[in-house]
Amino acid sequence: MDIKVVFNGICEKVEETLKPQGFTKQKISGNDNELVSLYTSENSAYSVVYFIDKQHMVMRHCAMTEDGPDNNWRVLATWMFDPDNDTQKEADSIANDFVENCSGATAVKRLKTTKKKKKKGDDEGNADPLFLSKRFVTYFPELKDEIKNEEDCYYPFRSVTFFRASVVPKFNNVVASGNKKDIEKLCQLLNTQYANGDADTRSIITIVILNSVPDDKYESVAEFLDDDLKKASKAALKFKGKKVKPEKPKKKKTSMVQRLQAKQ
Repeated sequence: MDIKVVFNGICEKVEETLKPQGFTKQKISGNDNELVSLYTSENSAYSVVYFIDKQHMVMRHCAMTEDGPDNNWRVLATWMFDPDNDTQKEADSIANDFVENCSGATAVKRLKTTKKKKKKGDDEGNADPLFLSKRFVTYFPELKDEIKNEEDCYYPFRSVTFFRASVVPKFNNVVASGNKKDIEKLCQLLNTQYANGDADTRSIITIVILNSVPDDKYESVAEFLDDDLKKASKAALKFKGKKVKPEKPKKKKTSMVQRLQAKQ
């Protein structure tokens, strides 16, 4: 596929979503390694970027200043897109995810709190385990319903329980298949989300997902891990096989019908 055509198609859907919110598309050019699109409002900015060398399609957000975006970009979503192998189906998934990230209640809350946000004092990212779980949907579509069920039934999101039950078996099936291309794609997902994730997300990736890989298959995964994640993964091996304090039982959410019945 022509990556410029794919990129423009995704950006058109993002622009359609942002325009009613008061955003304007700005004229901006990338470089030999980037395709860039920028949308700004009075207080906020969104950017869609495709990094040609990494084959990463990224949506970012930051606050505006009098001089333009403050460039303290927060990554909202990152997808791999290989124009030689991926199809319009993958492009549509990216577009839909980007649209979701800049619309709805979450986006409204983000815009209201943009001025109050401060730059973090460390290198911890912003993406949480729920965000990580949704990144796996592109590889395991059946997770979409499982995630929705988890969100509907429990609050907060039971990240450790969910990943152990729903993600780990699927991840290890791919590893067991020995398909290097598929393993590499999943590892690239882990590399990206480890770099952008918060402390809980990083623990999920190392202690829950990577520690679940059978010993005789570990090297087939490790060869595709970035240096930072490979180092963290090896450090996490000391927890492998040990009992870790489980998550506290969380109250199951009740439906509106159940709450009304309880009042009768």
